[in-house]
Amino acid sequence: MARARGSGSAIPKVGFVSLGCPKALVDSERILTQLRAEGYRVSPTYEAADLVVVNTCGFIDSAIDESLDAIGEALSANGKVIVTGCLGAKGDIVRKTHPGVLAVTGPHATEEVMRAVHEHLPQPHDPYTSLIPPHGIKLTPAHYAYLKIAEGCNHRCTFCIIPSLRGDLVSRPIGEVMQEGEKLVKAGVKELLVISQDTSAYGVDVKYRTGFWRGRPLKTRLTELARALGELGAWVRLHYVYPYPHVDEIVPLMADGKLLPYLDVPFQHASRRILKLMKRPASAEDNLARIRSWREVCPDITLRSTFIVGFPGETEAEFEELLAFLKEAQLDRVGCFAYSAVDGAAANALPGSLPEKVKEERRARFMALQEKISAQRLRRKVGRTLTVLVDEVKADDAIARSSADAPEIDGIVHVAPDPGLKAGDFATVRVTRAGTHDLWAQVVGN
Repeated sequence: MARARGSGSAIPKVGFVSLGCPKALVDSERILTQLRAEGYRVSPTYEAADLVVVNTCGFIDSAIDESLDAIGEALSANGKVIVTGCLGAKGDIVRKTHPGVLAVTGPHATEEVMRAVHEHLPQPHDPYTSLIPPHGIKLTPAHYAYLKIAEGCNHRCTFCIIPSLRGDLVSRPIGEVMQEGEKLVKAGVKELLVISQDTSAYGVDVKYRTGFWRGRPLKTRLTELARALGELGAWVRLHYVYPYPHVDEIVPLMADGKLLPYLDVPFQHASRRILKLMKRPASAEDNLARIRSWREVCPDITLRSTFIVGFPGETEAEFEELLAFLKEAQLDRVGCFAYSAVDGAAANALPGSLPEKVKEERRARFMALQEKISAQRLRRKVGRTLTVLVDEVKADDAIARSSADAPEIDGIVHVAPDPGLKAGDFATVRVTRAGTHDLWAQVVGN
C-alpha cells in the first residue's frame, strides 16, 4: 500500500458516489478536486476506502430511493459514510433512514464536506509538504487565541468607517468556525476569544442558515455558536457584543459555566439624543434594565464597555447624564475615548464640534469616576478563591488573568511565586489585595 512521504502513515483513501443532475456532478467534481489537492486518494471500491462520500439527489421519489439505497450500500460495505447533496437539504430523512452516517450536508457544500472528511479522516502530517500546523500560524501565546466569526458590519455609526473599509457583515460558516475552534483547543489553546465587528449579528446576513458540525445541524446564530463552543472544554470569552435582545439567551450559558461570565458590550454613550446622532441601537434606560437582568441571572458576570465623550454637540448636561449612567451601571471594565474626527466619518459634518480641551477634560472626569467604581468592585474579591490562567512566570511573581480579564485590555492578577506555576496552565488562587485595576493573590494552600 502506498504511504505518504515522510509520514509513515497510509495515504487516506475516499470512496465517492455521485448521483443526480449535472449541477450535482459539478459539485462532485469540486469535492474530488479538493480531496486530491489535499493529498487524499479516490478509492475504486468501498472496501478499500477509509470512508465514503455519497452526493445525493432528492428531486423526485425515485431519486430519493436511489440515494437512500446508495447510502445503505456504502454503510453496509464500509461503515463510514458522509452524505451531501440535495437529499441532505430535505430535513432529517437521511438520519431517520440511516442514523449511522457520519455527517449530512446540503448541496454546494464543498467546505462542509471537507470539514467532515478532516474530522473523520485527518490528513497525515508530511514534514516535506505540511509546513503549516493544523490550527494555522498564530501570533498570540500558545494558550489563548482569537476566533473571528465574521467580517464587516451592517451598522452605519456616524463616528465609524469600518463598513467602508471592510464592507457589510459576512458571517463565516458555523461549521468552519467550530472546526477552527476545535483545532485550536486540540493544539493546546486554553482560551478562545470570540471576535468580530458585531458579534451579536452573527448569521444575520445568511438568515441564520443551518450549517453542520460533527454531523449535526447548527444554526448560524450566536446562541447556537456559543453553546457549541462551550462544549470544547476551553474558556470562551465574547467580545463586541451589541445588546440585542437575543444576547439574553447567552447569559444563562455563563451562569451554567459553559462560557466565561464576561460580556464586552460597546454602549458608547447614555444620552438618547447623542446615541441617535451616533446611529447607535438601544437607549440608556433599556441598557440599565438589561444590565440588571443579566446580573440577576449571572451574579458573577463581568461587564466591559467603551464610551466616547466630546461627541459633536454633546452638552454638559448630556455628559452628566453619561456619568449618572456609569454610577448606576457599575460596570467592571471600561474604556473611554475623547471623540476624534476620522476621515470619511459622517459625524465630521455634525454641528457643535467641541474644543480639544473640553473633550479631554470630560474624558479625565469620566475615567476618574470609573477608577473609583473599578476599585470598589475589585475590593469585593479580596478573600475569594479564583481560577486564573497564567500568562507569564517571572522571578518575583506570575502574571495571570481571571475570567474577568481579557488579555491586554483589562486588569491582571499578580500571583505570588510558586514552583507549581507554569505559563499556559490554570491555577487556583486566593485574592489577598486589590488595586484600581489589578488583583494580587497567592496559590491556594500557601
